[in-house]
Order: sequence, then C-alpha cells, then structure tokens
Amino acid sequence: MNQTYRYNRDNAIRTAGTTTVKDAIGQLLKAYQLQTRFNETYLEAFWGRMMGPSIAARTNRLYVRERKLHIEIASAPLRNELVNAKQKLIQVVNKDMGTDVIDDVIFI
Repeated sequence: MNQTYRYNRDNAIRTAGTTTVKDAIGQLLKAYQLQTRFNETYLEAFWGRMMGPSIAARTNRLYVRERKLHIEIASAPLRNELVNAKQKLIQVVNKDMGTDVIDDVIFI
C-alpha cells in the first residue's frame, strides 16, 4: 500500500491559544536563561555568512566570552583593517544578530 500525505488546508488553520515552534523555542530559551549563549553560538556558527568568505577563510579561531568576541586572524593586514574598524565590526555583528551580543572585540 502506497500512502501519501495530502495537505488539507481546512485542517491547517491555527486555533487560538496555539504557539508557533519559533515562539515556543524563544520562550524555552528565555525560561532557562539560555538566550545569551544561544546568540553567542549562533554568532560563532554563522561568522562566515556575516563577514563573507574572504574574512572567514582567514579566521583561525572565533569564540565569545563575557560579551567579548575573540578573533584569531591569520592575515596581519586584515587584522590591522579589522582593528581600525572595530566599532563598525561590533555594530555589524549586533545588527545582524538583532540584539546586542558583543560589547568588545579582542584580536588574538
């Protein structure tokens, strides 16, 4: 027997009092005070998408501790450029995240 799923639009209407999965996960993170760590992990995971492939390829290590982004850059000229644009980097990251995740950037 070959059974296939058929989408039924009449049964797909959300009833009052139900929550979307996105909202439920957001409430879970907030209840267990995990939102900050989630944002930090998200930043680490999507660094390449935020900064682009050229910067991501030259980034050796990246982690967030106590609202400080620690970056190890392999290229000295790129490191100098990022040091000069430190405040802009903080703004770009926080804007992309939609909340203030980092306050400072430390280059190692």
